[in-house]
Amino acid sequence: MTQEQGHRDPEDNPANNPDVSKPSGAQMWRQEFVGLWRLALPLAGVRLGNQMKSFVDTAVVGRLGDVELAAVGLANGFFFVIAVLGLGAMMGFDPLVAQALGAERPQRARQLLWQSVWVALAVGMGLAVLVLVLPWVFVPAGIEPEVAQEARTYMWIRALGLWPVLIFAGMRSYLQAIKHTAPLIWAMIASNILNLGLTILLVFGGADLPAWTGPLRDVPAMGVAGSAWATVACTVLQLVMLVVSMSKEHRGPLLEAACGPSGKEIRQAVGVGLPIGLQYAAEVGVFALVGFLAGRLGSVGLAGHQVALTLASLPFMISLGISSAGSVMVGRAVGALDAVRARVSGWVALTSGTAFMGLSASLFWLAPEPLVRLLTTDAEVIALAVPLLFVAAVFQLSDGLQAIAAGVLRGAGDTRFAFVANVLGHYAVGMPVAVALGMWWGQGVMGLWWGLCAGLTVVAAALMWRFWKVSSGELKPL
Repeated sequence: MTQEQGHRDPEDNPANNPDVSKPSGAQMWRQEFVGLWRLALPLAGVRLGNQMKSFVDTAVVGRLGDVELAAVGLANGFFFVIAVLGLGAMMGFDPLVAQALGAERPQRARQLLWQSVWVALAVGMGLAVLVLVLPWVFVPAGIEPEVAQEARTYMWIRALGLWPVLIFAGMRSYLQAIKHTAPLIWAMIASNILNLGLTILLVFGGADLPAWTGPLRDVPAMGVAGSAWATVACTVLQLVMLVVSMSKEHRGPLLEAACGPSGKEIRQAVGVGLPIGLQYAAEVGVFALVGFLAGRLGSVGLAGHQVALTLASLPFMISLGISSAGSVMVGRAVGALDAVRARVSGWVALTSGTAFMGLSASLFWLAPEPLVRLLTTDAEVIALAVPLLFVAAVFQLSDGLQAIAAGVLRGAGDTRFAFVANVLGHYAVGMPVAVALGMWWGQGVMGLWWGLCAGLTVVAAALMWRFWKVSSGELKPL
């Protein structure tokens, strides 16, 4: 049996062969640090670029008023709670593809890419139903009717973008595992350029454009709906660019690996990915619930929450890039049966994340008001969002570390503990603190955010302890 057809013999792995010289501890740390950042920088750029769409949405819609800004914040929060269930299922392919490549089985990695497309199509159909139904509960649950109506329109339009987002995620798993990230970067850049111009055009309309723009002047102002249509168009563009790029550079091998749905492969990927999806849903869900509670306090409270959350999400995207890179590095080491390198890769990712999030915390602490003014000119919203950034500065380390720890655990194939930790940390600790401070003791949105801070800290501590324990033992490929 060839290596492509089956697992490699552990004796073929340099990590287990005493005749092959091994790098010293310091050399290995340097190698993993360089390897991590070579992969993390483009992946973080992709994540940051995708988040910039939300930044642009908030900045543009924020000029319409606090009702529209609150609606986009509410809709985005609950849309992502649903979307991350699917994205988590897709991320089940991350360790499988990385470990297949680490075991020198590229054909299996390409077959897994095809399986990810089938999973995306099926999962997207089910999640779209949830996106269409959920907005009907906003008004009965206490959200202002004007905010609820705008949020409903936004979510219904965004439902059309679920399938491109999920298929893109499956392709990203494959490209990051083979360390070919250029197509992801170009797709991100192009979609952000389109998003900036298209969002402004569709939200405000083209009536004020110069005469040379021609038919663009006839585009009507769509408000919140225009923002949603622009985002959907950009997700489609990203996917099309990725498909075109991969068809040019990897067409032959990918077509050879083309296959229909495989129940065995899909069950394995979903078995790994479902806890990831539930973990992300638990994490994003607690932010959505805090946004919902902020909405019950009024449109200004929800708008302030949205502004602060948008700003806090930008450095978090860098942490997600480090998390994805750490997952790949750990996964490839596990696939190569090199437990020592897998452990070093994980700790390099965690220490790198600590350093970066410390810098972002300092920025939020030292210059909150100039940052807030980038997104809104409403004096009441600014007055609320500025102190929220002080809270965001406090939980930057916890937020980044829990994301990176979950990533390196994912690379090792351990996905269930992160789900349990998120549920207990956020819903047994974070939400009770948030409700007590924000709703019962009159601290408002500030109290809600201190609850987020408490939950994130508990989750980060639990996940770091878990990686220390898992990496100290034997790491086996999936």
